Order: sequence, then structure tokens, then C-alpha cells
Amino acid sequence: MTDGNGIDPSVPPSGSGCVECDADGGWWFHVRRCAECGHVGCCDSSPAQHATGHFRATGHPFVQSSEPGEVWFWNYATNELFEAGPELAGPVSHPVDQPAPGPMARVPADWAEALRAQ
Repeated sequence: MTDGNGIDPSVPPSGSGCVECDADGGWWFHVRRCAECGHVGCCDSSPAQHATGHFRATGHPFVQSSEPGEVWFWNYATNELFEAGPELAGPVSHPVDQPAPGPMARVPADWAEALRAQ
């Protein structure tokens, strides 16, 4: 993985949660951050899978986990996991007090069952 090929370390994240879920009143399991433009979307275990949707719409291949303490990257174009990569502009994760799944007020009581049913 190299800078300049789908990664812009200077771009901050679009927010602390999934942009589309926040706009639609949805919820997510975990969030991922586009390493090229900063878009924050929900992971493939989430009901809406907005991070993958962002890749399909833009072709931006790399996401980094936006979970506290996680620094791995995923390349959608090659289906490769990278344990680490370049340091991206902060903040590097959602706030520690933001639960996963989240946001707390919109997560259904049966969220685990809803994810298993996907």
C-alpha cells in the first residue's frame, strides 16, 4: 500500500458516524473511513453497508477501520487486508464513548438478531 494511490492522508473524516445512516435515521454495527476522501460509512456487517456502496459509487479502494484502537486498512479492489498503513488526519476513530453498534438512540433492541438475519 502506498500513498498517492487511493489514499490522501491529509483529508479528515466526514464525521464520527455513517454519513448516510445519519441522514436516513439508520444505525450501524461498525464504521469505516475512506482513505481517499474521508467519507465515513457503515461496514458490511451493518444493515445498509454504506462503506462498500461508497467504493462502488466512487472507486475509492481503501478504507480504514474507524473503531477505537484499530488501524487496519481494507482494499476493496483487491480484497486485501493491511494490518497498518499511513497515518490519516485525525480524528482516527469515532469517539470512544460512541457505542458499537450505534448511535445508541437508533439501535433496535433486537440488533443482534437483525444482523444475523441478513
